[in-house]
Amino acid sequence: MSLGELVGFGRSADVFAIDDRWVLRRYRDGGDATAEALVMRHVAEYGYPVPGVRSSEGNQGPEAQVVSHATRGELVLQRLSGPTLRKAMRQAAVSADQTGAMLADLLHRLHTIPARVSADPEHRVLHLDLHPDNVMLTPSGPMVIDWRNTEEGHPALDWAMTALILAQVAVGPTAEATHGRAVLVSLLQRHDPLIHLGGAHADCLAKARTRRAADPNMDALEVRVLDDAAALVRELETELRE
Repeated sequence: MSLGELVGFGRSADVFAIDDRWVLRRYRDGGDATAEALVMRHVAEYGYPVPGVRSSEGNQGPEAQVVSHATRGELVLQRLSGPTLRKAMRQAAVSADQTGAMLADLLHRLHTIPARVSADPEHRVLHLDLHPDNVMLTPSGPMVIDWRNTEEGHPALDWAMTALILAQVAVGPTAEATHGRAVLVSLLQRHDPLIHLGGAHADCLAKARTRRAADPNMDALEVRVLDDAAALVRELETELRE
């Protein structure tokens, strides 16, 4: 299978150009991307901003051969243009407050979509890795990428995961710490008032911490700051509710 240039990469996957409309996203560990594709198609049906997922059915053009030979660890996706939300914030194209507001809006919108499989009426589709590196600012608006961690469950867990990821940046030693805290505050100011991460849904923050600690893509420093990050989320949420 012939692929074009490497146009993007993350902690667990590489993205290769196919043509000017399509890319192939390949997991380095060969993990199964089938569930991810199904969820992306499901949320797209409800108008949620995700890249299109190419099917092998009715394929024409240069991507046809790529799709027919794609493994279960690969996805052929719509090619997007534009910076990540993180890059845009670094370039001062968007503020920390705008970044937090955008993440909150994307979480709110996602949690209006019913679960694809679960029959529990409180369950929704969860992204579980929604942070500024997984939002691309395209000419048509923000697009949410990297759905590998997606599950169905209570929305509180999704909010807890995003908050904890931002808090890890906020308590870390990098130059982005101040911005990370500001984005976290903006997010918590806008989360569902029925979700209390430090109270009734505190177990979701604990679950989020456990999941992050088990993530093989995190380095030792990121794991070490998890307790401080969870404490910051609780502290800020309490302050904002007073």
